[in-house]
Amino acid sequence: MTLRVAITRAMPDAERTAERVRAYGAEPVLAPLLTIIPCGYDTNTKGAQALIFTSSNGVRAFPDCRGARDKIVLTVGEATAETARAAGFTDVRTAGGDVRALADLIVASLDPGAGKLIHIRGTHVAGDLTTALGGGFQIESRIAYTAVTVPKMPAALGAPWNLILFHSPRAAAAFLSFGSPGAGDLACACLSPAVAAAAGAGWKRVIVSPAPREEALLEAALGPTASPAGASA
Repeated sequence: MTLRVAITRAMPDAERTAERVRAYGAEPVLAPLLTIIPCGYDTNTKGAQALIFTSSNGVRAFPDCRGARDKIVLTVGEATAETARAAGFTDVRTAGGDVRALADLIVASLDPGAGKLIHIRGTHVAGDLTTALGGGFQIESRIAYTAVTVPKMPAALGAPWNLILFHSPRAAAAFLSFGSPGAGDLACACLSPAVAAAAGAGWKRVIVSPAPREEALLEAALGPTASPAGASA
């Protein structure tokens, strides 16, 4: 029996996740619980030594990189770095982890006196980069998009599925807001402990990724040592 995996992240990232799920021999079920809405914001990057993107949505919300092509770009993970390179940025560096790893990358590779950092982000972010840096750098936040919960439960979640993926606390909270259909008999896989906390305890099994990266999440949920929904924790 093919494992059916519900993917709750917003489009178009959900489609990339679906490709990876298929590579594990599972069947993806696209069920985005969030919608990305661009916001108008200041796109002037004059005087900035680097741009920071903590999601691919931020890169996609940056209207045209031509005037900033040579700016240093720092990303929290490789998926966002790939999106930045595809957009035309030429100097892209990735922390390959979480906000703490991103702060360490900034301290190791940038000079606080060489100019401000512009963080192009959504209204909700995982972790506080300014606090993680502990001072020294000037960071300007530019709100480029917002993620809103879909108005009703996606129809795809009404069909049978075995495992649901949560990439963010907001997606998990959105699922719970629709009454957690079938959660008690099924499994969820969460990108981090914070996401797992948002998903709650009413699951037959909760899988927590050992690292805040999608490849680690999918390996934990679908890899050779993972068990189908319903197995003991």
